[in-house]
Amino acid sequence: MNNTIFSSESVTEGHPDKVCDQISDAILDDILSQDPDARVACETLTTTGLVLVSGEVTTSCYSDFQKIIRNTLKKIGYTNPEYGLDHQDCSVLTSIHEQSPDIAKGVDSTTEKEQGAGDQGLMFGYACDETDVLMPLPITLAHRLAKKLSELRKNNILPWSRPDGKTQVSIKYENGIPVGVEKVVIAIQHDPDISNNEIHSAIKENVIRPVCDKWLNDNTEFFINSTGVFIKGGPEADTGLTGRKIIVDTYGGYGRHGGGAFSGKDPSKVDRSASYMARYIAKNIVYSKLASKCEIQLAYSIGEANPVSVNVNTFGTSQINDEKITSIIKDNFPLKPKEIIDHLNLKRPIYFNTASYGHFGRENENGFPWEKCDKVSELKKYLN
Repeated sequence: MNNTIFSSESVTEGHPDKVCDQISDAILDDILSQDPDARVACETLTTTGLVLVSGEVTTSCYSDFQKIIRNTLKKIGYTNPEYGLDHQDCSVLTSIHEQSPDIAKGVDSTTEKEQGAGDQGLMFGYACDETDVLMPLPITLAHRLAKKLSELRKNNILPWSRPDGKTQVSIKYENGIPVGVEKVVIAIQHDPDISNNEIHSAIKENVIRPVCDKWLNDNTEFFINSTGVFIKGGPEADTGLTGRKIIVDTYGGYGRHGGGAFSGKDPSKVDRSASYMARYIAKNIVYSKLASKCEIQLAYSIGEANPVSVNVNTFGTSQINDEKITSIIKDNFPLKPKEIIDHLNLKRPIYFNTASYGHFGRENENGFPWEKCDKVSELKKYLN
C-alpha cells in the first residue's frame, strides 16, 4: 500500500495579502460595472496605517478609489485602530496611469484583426473527483476552515477573534485515495484578554469539528496558535501585496501553476481568463467521467488569438488517451481570448468574491461561470 500525506493552506479575508487582492478586485468590479470594455491591471500594497494602489487603467468611467478601498477594509473587518489599519483613518495613496499603447495594439480587436492575448504565458486548470466540488480535499477543507473563522468572527460567535488568520490541512492518502485528516494547523488573530486554552477549545468545537468531522480520527493532531500568542496581525505585522497567494487561490499546490496572479486584472489578461477556462475544461472532463483527474495547460503569445499549445494530463485515469482528449477540447471548448470572455461572460463585476477562499470549487455559493458543468452531454458521447 502506498501511503502519502499532502498539505494545503488557506488564509482568511483579513490576511494582509488577501486584503490587497480584495481591494484590487473591488476596484476592478467598480470599473467593469460602468465600463465592461475597460482595461485594468490594479496592484495593491498595505502596511501599518497605509494602503497604496498602483497600476494601469484605461477606462471611460470615474472610479472613487478612496471610497472603494475604505469600504472594502470595513467589509473585511478593519474597523479598529488597535488592528494597525482602520478603514476610517488609514492613509490611501494611488498611482494610476493608462495601459501601454503597445499592449493595446496587440490586444484590441479591429476590422482586420481579432482580439489577441494580453500577454504571453501559461495557465493551468485542474479537477479531480475527491470532493463534491471536484477539487483536491486538502485545499477544500483549508478554505472552508478559513471561511468558518471569518463567519464566526462576523457573527460574534468568536468575539475575541480579529481579521487575520491562516489554516492548513494535511490529508493522508492510501493508494491515491484520501482517507483522513492527519493534522490541522490554525492561526487566528485575537484580542489580548483571551487565554490560549479558551482559543483552543473554541476553535476545535466551533471551527474544526463542523468542517472536518467526517475526516477526523483519534490520531488527528491539532496545532492552534502554536506560538502561544497572535495579537498583532494583519498589515501591521506583515506587509500585504496583491497576487502573493496564487497557490491558495488555485489548487493548494496539488495542481501546477503558471505563475500569473488573478486579482485586479480584467479578463483580457489570459493569466485570469485562460486559467478560468482551463478549470472549466478540466472540471467538465472529470464530471463527464472521461477521467477522474485532469490537468489542462494552455499557453499564449501576446497579441495572438489562438493558444500556442494545449496540453492534457489525466494521470492515467482517463477512459480514452490524452491525445484524443486534447483533440476533443479543441473541438468543443472556446480557446481564443474573446471566445473565452464571451462564453464565460467575464466582463461583469463578479471578481470581488473570488479574492478570498479560492477561485475554484465554489459553484453553489457564488455561481462562478467557470464552475459550470454544462458540456457534459457533448463530452459523454466520446465514451461510446
